[in-house]
Amino acid sequence: EGKESITVKAELPGMQADDINISVQGNTLSITGEKKEEAEEQREGYYRSERRFGSFRRDMVLPGDADADKVEAAYKDGVLTVTLPKTEQAKAKIVEVKS
Repeated sequence: EGKESITVKAELPGMQADDINISVQGNTLSITGEKKEEAEEQREGYYRSERRFGSFRRDMVLPGDADADKVEAAYKDGVLTVTLPKTEQAKAKIVEVKS
């Protein structure tokens, strides 16, 4: 959590951006996805085929000062970064002291 926003990072190696879903409902951020992997090898005398599937879901309760309407997400090099700016009311305000 920073002064201007809340950032959530998740390592999701080997996934594609299309396989990741993000939703915000109330003060809960949900990250869901499904990983699909297929491998096939054929050599003289044998044939090997493997398929792996796995799904996940992570729910995180956000502070009440997160602005869910302006959520942004980016996926690069296996790392998902979700950024939620804070509402204007939650940002610290500097008050000038008069003498």
